Amino acid sequence: MTDQPNTPPADPGAYPHRSNLQTRWKDNDIYGHVNNADYYGYFDTVINALLIKEGGLDIHNGTTIGLCAESHCKFLGPLAFPGSVDACLRVGHLGASSVRYELALFDGETGAPAAVGWFVHVFVAADTRRPAEMPAQLRDLLVRLQSDA
Repeated sequence: MTDQPNTPPADPGAYPHRSNLQTRWKDNDIYGHVNNADYYGYFDTVINALLIKEGGLDIHNGTTIGLCAESHCKFLGPLAFPGSVDACLRVGHLGASSVRYELALFDGETGAPAAVGWFVHVFVAADTRRPAEMPAQLRDLLVRLQSDA
């Protein structure tokens, strides 16, 4: 069994970034709640929207891109359509070419915890797919999102 990093807290106050996402009709599964795979989509959306908007990540023409190397989700409660999700984000570890994001999802109406997890990006040169140093604007954003944990 491999060692797992500490599970991030289910406390919105522990995260410096928060986004509100809307659930979609297609997110619900036959059991009437958001399917587990869509929780990972929420993680991906909150991370990449922030990197593009505030970190200067150019997903189409940039020389550096982020690839997912690892992800984990611990499910705590259901989400459903129609509804909203408060997605909280912080950086748990920042390396030269990698970052471990820590995330928490909460029901946007009740505030109930829905999931906590992590997502690791390795930044690589877009042309060679070899590890690359993060652009300065992106690194500056990630430094601001670091947790004290």
